[in-house]
Amino acid sequence: MRCYRVLLVVALAAGLVASSAGDGRAASCPPLDHSHGAWTALLARWESAGVVDYEGIARDGRDALDAYLRMLSGACTARYQSWSPARRRAFWVNAYNAFTVQLVLDNRPIESLQDVGWLPNAAFRRRFIPMPGLDRDVMSLDDIEHGILRADPALRDPRIHFALVCAARSCPPLRSEAYRDVDLDAQLDDQGRTFLRDTRKNRWEPRTHTLRLSSIFKWFRDDFETQAPSLAAYVAPYFDDETAAAIRATDVRIRFLRYDWSLNGR
Repeated sequence: MRCYRVLLVVALAAGLVASSAGDGRAASCPPLDHSHGAWTALLARWESAGVVDYEGIARDGRDALDAYLRMLSGACTARYQSWSPARRRAFWVNAYNAFTVQLVLDNRPIESLQDVGWLPNAAFRRRFIPMPGLDRDVMSLDDIEHGILRADPALRDPRIHFALVCAARSCPPLRSEAYRDVDLDAQLDDQGRTFLRDTRKNRWEPRTHTLRLSSIFKWFRDDFETQAPSLAAYVAPYFDDETAAAIRATDVRIRFLRYDWSLNGR
């Protein structure tokens, strides 16, 4: 009986230690502002109509950007596991866009992110995004886009391609507010309308029944066509009602526009 009591005390003590360690891990995980208000404040000051004032951020906004990035990098598994898919999706889209701005600033002066590194798209494979609390060490932009947002079935949503901004003129515009889980569906739908109705990036030519679309729709065609019977059917609702009806009523030719990689800056 005495031996049994000793073993019971040891087991209870071990459980308390483990519980304390778990509580410690959660306590050491800093809270994250899911309104991403700091990012919204930066965008409100340094972004206009999709054009980013990188020089202004470098001069007067770098401390605020760095503080926001540190908050993102403080995310940890203990809290992340409790987040909804929308909260995770908003976190990663904001992280992609904010760290892209950092990448531009760290490599100034450049005319395009394609100027970073020796090989095409090297900037997107560069590992510079610290996420130690999520057990991912240092990540790249491609890791976020392809390794998380497109790879995780719970996060997969073709509308992310309207929200991820690679600092190029042909990208969708950088939104003037952060993405937030509570508004995410509405924000992504609005981004789709903004992007598809920008005739510099996408347009419908009724005379020839031709959709001229961003190369984004060529690169990620499979993502869009998992949600609709065709690419034309997917994009139609994002145009105005008259254009959408015309696209649905005709045999549509699709042509993809040349992608302008020049910097989306002033």
